[in-house]
Amino acid sequence: MTRIAGLILAGGQALRMGGGDKAFVTLGGTTLLQRSIATLSVQCDALAISANGDPARYAEHGLPVLPDTLPQRQGPLAGILAGMEWAAQLGVDQLFTAPVDTPFLPADVVARLAAHAGDAGLTIAASPVDEQRRLHPVVGVWPVRLAAALRDTLSHGERRVGRFAQANGAVVVPFEADDARDPFFNINTPDDLAAAEAVLDR
Repeated sequence: MTRIAGLILAGGQALRMGGGDKAFVTLGGTTLLQRSIATLSVQCDALAISANGDPARYAEHGLPVLPDTLPQRQGPLAGILAGMEWAAQLGVDQLFTAPVDTPFLPADVVARLAAHAGDAGLTIAASPVDEQRRLHPVVGVWPVRLAAALRDTLSHGERRVGRFAQANGAVVVPFEADDARDPFFNINTPDDLAAAEAVLDR
């Protein structure tokens, strides 16, 4: 069986929520980071956190904290690159990634994405929105062998996750909404957080 490492992308700043680490925003009495760890630690063979700055703020979780290996904070793709390089050191061929602000990830998201990897070895998630398909390229399974290509892509100024995924033959895997809840709903604003709290209350 192919081993899969997991990476929680926690580098986002909660600017639209007053600032600070989005990872420590609380939902239902639990931080978004704690929720991500609980969901993904049982789905991945190894798990790490992608974040810049002082790693000590994550020390209580006992997970590796991976800073970007490129300068100038180039966004999620730079975090994915650091994750690929870490996974390669572990001897793992595939890396699953998801942002920390998606609290409703399916309990089988890693296995479902990995099962559809195909020849390219790359899958990204999608969810239905108004009878259309919304792509979530940051939620995906990536072949670690793409690390060199990703580093080259970033060196040429391309920072869009979806563009890189599509250029490398990504397979789109659709997920259905659960009780009218987008499984990849992400929290960016106080209104989003209130909506997520309402989901938990139901």
